[in-house]
Amino acid sequence: MDLKEYQELIEKIYYEKDLKRGLDQTFNWFVEEVGELARAIRKKDKEKIREEFADCLAWLLSVASILGIDAEQAMDKYVKGCPKCGKTPCICEENRTGDS
Repeated sequence: MDLKEYQELIEKIYYEKDLKRGLDQTFNWFVEEVGELARAIRKKDKEKIREEFADCLAWLLSVASILGIDAEQAMDKYVKGCPKCGKTPCICEENRTGDS
């Protein structure tokens, strides 16, 4: 499956429930899953990392759907390499400020 198909699958499973819950609460669930992924990474639990990664992606796709964003189209931002320097691999300075 490609990213668009995964987003459509997550919509089929959860869209109505997530839309009813609302954007703020659905986003909060996503953030909570990111925290669970962080804990799994710290514990170096490979299976739990894989599970939490999938949960994070599913919740992020739900947020995208609520916002009317096609996740696959959004990722076109990176098709030509780093959005700042245009290179693959990126050659930007390492002082990340979260504005990539």
